[in-house]
Amino acid sequence: MKKYIIKGGTALAGEVEIGGAKNAALGIVAAAIMADETVTIDNLPDVTDINVLIDTIEGIGATVERVNRHCVKINGRTVASVHADNDYIKKTRGSYYLVGALLGKFEKAEVTLPGGCNIGSRPIDQHIKGFSMLGADVKIEYGMIVAEAEKLCGAHIFFDRVTVGATINVMLAASLAQGNTIIENAAKEPHVVDVANMLNSMGANIKGAGTDVIRIKGVAKLHGTEYSVIPDQIEAGTFMFAAAATRGNVLVKNVIPKHLEALTAKLYEVGCSVEEYDDAVRVIGNPVQKCSQVQTLVYPGFPTDMQPQITVIFALAQGTSTVTENIFDNRFKYVDELTKMGAKIRVEGNIAVVEGVKGFTGASVNALDLRAGAALVLAGLCADGYTTIDDIHYIQRGYEKFDEKLQSLGAVIEIVDNDRDEQRFKLKAV
Repeated sequence: MKKYIIKGGTALAGEVEIGGAKNAALGIVAAAIMADETVTIDNLPDVTDINVLIDTIEGIGATVERVNRHCVKINGRTVASVHADNDYIKKTRGSYYLVGALLGKFEKAEVTLPGGCNIGSRPIDQHIKGFSMLGADVKIEYGMIVAEAEKLCGAHIFFDRVTVGATINVMLAASLAQGNTIIENAAKEPHVVDVANMLNSMGANIKGAGTDVIRIKGVAKLHGTEYSVIPDQIEAGTFMFAAAATRGNVLVKNVIPKHLEALTAKLYEVGCSVEEYDDAVRVIGNPVQKCSQVQTLVYPGFPTDMQPQITVIFALAQGTSTVTENIFDNRFKYVDELTKMGAKIRVEGNIAVVEGVKGFTGASVNALDLRAGAALVLAGLCADGYTTIDDIHYIQRGYEKFDEKLQSLGAVIEIVDNDRDEQRFKLKAV
């Protein structure tokens, strides 16, 4: 089984290019099948989650042309089935966007329940509520979400809590519903805005994306378009935090600095230098960094997907920091892995108390989910000696060529799949 092996102790330096946002691309790829004309999507991240979703829509009949690794053409005219179920899509969270897309276009959808990382409860009750308000009958049967409507009609929907997935999913379906839909308590994340912009470029009529009230006027059909996915704020944040953790100097390119403000604020607090440009951010780590505290919140608050990475920074800072997880209920599993490397972290409910240490030491650890895996890579880059990280398939779900981008910044990291390759790496890295 493939794993990362890292020799730590190198301060990252140089420039890195950020790819398209995975979480936006999932909704955008699903939206593409709603048109009977060709939709060209550029700046797609070449990661497992996206590739599985593209393979799935091809499996239900959509015409798919891979222009290159980051560009695909999709035509939904040839979709022959509303039944999306395979072993691969069960492992990705974005599968549920096919419900909104298929329901909007065909008024029927049968999609396997989503998988993804085991980071706590991610209920789909708000998705079901939204679809039901639009006039669909929604059931969970045999591990599938089954939704069907005689006619989708606009509705006034108030979500019980802020949810990105349900906001995007209902927005997809409502775009082709008859009449007007109002979504209140909507998620405001950049990828919600990106999916709305994509749908509007296909002829939808959506206003208010990026605020907590989204207004949708249903249209009869959607047409083809060309669209480029926004940069990935979580990939960008991960490299920003890698620069901070290793006390490096990295220019993170192809970003939207506005999307990164919550991350930038925390880097200032711990003592890093951050320089913002039009489409880039430079992070310079301070040799001595200070403790702080963070609470995960919906956008524009601190993102839960960056919580494990900032914990690594806090674990190497002076003093005691606290991390409060308000989004997911099982996102501190990685703490045990960091403890193997010398971190001093105590978890009390949804709060982690992090006592700074002078350094980590290399160890064999497991990537338990996507972002936790990325955090362990950051820890390995800082550690004395060698770190091996198993189950890197989680990391590859959301980071394109993570090892190669880190290598370009001076990191000593490789993917190996046997003991011989591991020994060869250690001999070469001496």
